[in-house]
Amino acid sequence: MLDLPLALDLIVAALVGLAVGVEREWSGHSAGPDGRFAGIRTFTLLGVMGGFGGWFARTGQPELAAVVIGAGVLFPIAAYVATLRRSGTTTDGTTEVAAIVVVAIGAASALGHRTLASAAAVLGVLLLAEKSTLQHALRQVAAHELRAALQFAVLALVILPLLPSGAYGPFGAFQPRALWIVVLLFSGLNFAGYIARRVIGETRGLTVTGLLGGVVSSTAVSLTFSRRSRAEPEVALPLALGVVAACTVLVPRLLTIAWMLQPAVATAAARILLLPFLVGVALVATAMWRERGTQQSPHTVNGGALAGQNPLALATSLQMALAFQVVLFAIAWVQTTVGSTGVLLSATLLGLTDVDALTVSMTRYGADASHVRVAAAAIGIGVLSNTLLKMVLVVSIGGPRFRLRAAVGLLALAAATGAGLSLGWP
Repeated sequence: MLDLPLALDLIVAALVGLAVGVEREWSGHSAGPDGRFAGIRTFTLLGVMGGFGGWFARTGQPELAAVVIGAGVLFPIAAYVATLRRSGTTTDGTTEVAAIVVVAIGAASALGHRTLASAAAVLGVLLLAEKSTLQHALRQVAAHELRAALQFAVLALVILPLLPSGAYGPFGAFQPRALWIVVLLFSGLNFAGYIARRVIGETRGLTVTGLLGGVVSSTAVSLTFSRRSRAEPEVALPLALGVVAACTVLVPRLLTIAWMLQPAVATAAARILLLPFLVGVALVATAMWRERGTQQSPHTVNGGALAGQNPLALATSLQMALAFQVVLFAIAWVQTTVGSTGVLLSATLLGLTDVDALTVSMTRYGADASHVRVAAAAIGIGVLSNTLLKMVLVVSIGGPRFRLRAAVGLLALAAATGAGLSLGWP
């Protein structure tokens, strides 16, 4: 009687080999003076060998499985050794390694992991087919960018698991692992913002620069653009639009942070911050639509040189985590001595200095279901006070043409935030 599941497993194993063999034939690696040992037929048969080896292992015949799979693995190794002995050939062993992987994937399919085998096969063929694209992308990566990626891996995979997860100190407000997650969170956001600027480019409009800069710090964008507007009054409108764009990006940034740490607080805060976000999007979209036909010269922030910058901005992330810890102690003290009203009042002041740290702290405060609405309102108050602070910055530092446009946009955002607070007040 036909064993249909086994037949499907073997078919998947054969198709895995067929797909890899087609790619090797199509890319020309199986032909010519430097051709490798295998093409469509050989790869298909190797997949079938792996499939039968997995089937033998599945039916309690490990010795026979070892012989079949071992032969499938040794064959490309022997072919690679023979290829190296030919004069004028390269040492590229991608085809041979792909053959070993095909045997392994075929065995995995026959062992019942058909979906995993199919996914691995697709990924493998994609890696083989996109060789030139991957090599080109790798050449674009600078040394400090690769170093930053490795540093982030160490922070996330080495340091984080070693930190204790308990609560320590006054009010139980010091949690080493949670604090390090904050460092990872902001470092990751900084890295994402850096990559976006690297791909899109800083010279494609001040509005885009403001949007990307707002991923890291909308206050820094407001301060930088305000100073620049005095030296370059001819770009007052794009600079003002960049400030509004950065403040608009602040909303999804905060909601992302809150959602990653406490989804319930993020949901409640979204009801308050949705209106200012929509107002910001409308302002930016309308202004960009009106300016769509004008030609602007490329501009950059702070010289526009990304070279040499630390993509992780690790020092800034550590400062952010330290600020978060200080705020956390303050919130715990206020909650203990004053209660929810004190939390809302303190959010006004804390939002002036660090709305990100306030948001992270409120996700901790909102871990108690009864505090969710208060935590969300505190985030809204922090955003409102932060927006008013930026208004003071642009009016006091910016050039004449810039300050009017930026202040009007920020005033609209502040009014929308106030309206959102009135609708979501606890």
